Amino acid sequence: MKITFSRFDLRLKHTFTIARGGRDVSPVVIVELEHGGIVGYGEAAPSARYGESPDSVSGFLAALNLTAFKTPFELESILTYVEKAAPGNTAAKASVDLALHDWIGKKLGLPLYRYWGLEGGKTPRTSFTIGIDSPKVIEQKVREAELYPILKIKLGGDNDEEIIRTIRGVTKKTLRVDANEGWKKREVAVERIKWLEQEGVEFVEQPMPAADLAGTAWVRERVNLPLIADENSLRLQDVPKLQGAFDGINIKLMKCTGLREAQRMIGTARACSMKVMLGCMIESSVAISAAAQLAPLVEYADLDGNVLINNDPFDGVRSLDGVLRLTDRPGHGAVRLEH
Repeated sequence: MKITFSRFDLRLKHTFTIARGGRDVSPVVIVELEHGGIVGYGEAAPSARYGESPDSVSGFLAALNLTAFKTPFELESILTYVEKAAPGNTAAKASVDLALHDWIGKKLGLPLYRYWGLEGGKTPRTSFTIGIDSPKVIEQKVREAELYPILKIKLGGDNDEEIIRTIRGVTKKTLRVDANEGWKKREVAVERIKWLEQEGVEFVEQPMPAADLAGTAWVRERVNLPLIADENSLRLQDVPKLQGAFDGINIKLMKCTGLREAQRMIGTARACSMKVMLGCMIESSVAISAAAQLAPLVEYADLDGNVLINNDPFDGVRSLDGVLRLTDRPGHGAVRLEH
């Protein structure tokens, strides 16, 4: 097996701003795993929030030695080795996981959802994310998202009510809110969420800092909207701890090391009577298409990272009226575009 990788800068259509800051470019690392004339594609979308960068991803991948493994079908052994290679580095590990799964699907001639025995027609609607911005730009973003029936609104700043009122002046669509740990005080979180209950909001994601899980549990007892964990929901071992504080979890491949662990997190969330959303970073169609293969298993999807950019180097899963449409392409289904 041969692994090669290269950095690629994804250009955002608009400055993407959340409670922690904004950016116009989001760098990723694209991985190619070649064996027997078949190439599997993976992607790492590193986040500084979790201690990763393009350089750290490249360093982790360069240090891997897969010569002891004869074929990507040795998936469990390979990913166990990758997991133990160094702590953290979850996006880097995810890139290998995605490439291996893509290779296996291509070798078998099956899309991954069929390989797992899932029904491609049972995918949820994906939301379209509206980042924090001025009222004028937010109105423009909402109009650009006309084909998406669900909007995910980034809040957590001083102008939360202004943002929601601006959006409600343009559309009556279902809204989901993500505070990205922006509400630092319990009382503020309760006040904001109670106000949002009157604004057609379906649920609130990560209202409080991840370090204040007890605070989130306090908030949950006092509000009616479901709370979904994001920054509190990183890996498999986190899921049982979230009972009583959250009603569901957001699984991101870049946080949990890929498809193998994401499947295990879904099963564990079910055992804990929690709902599941599949989320993403700013990613190309490689990582989005890979996550979409698991969409028939979950209630919610927020897989729009590839539609927020204007230079996607791959063609992959698409949506019709917001519904993810899985294809018959083998593997995760993302194919490289010629530029």
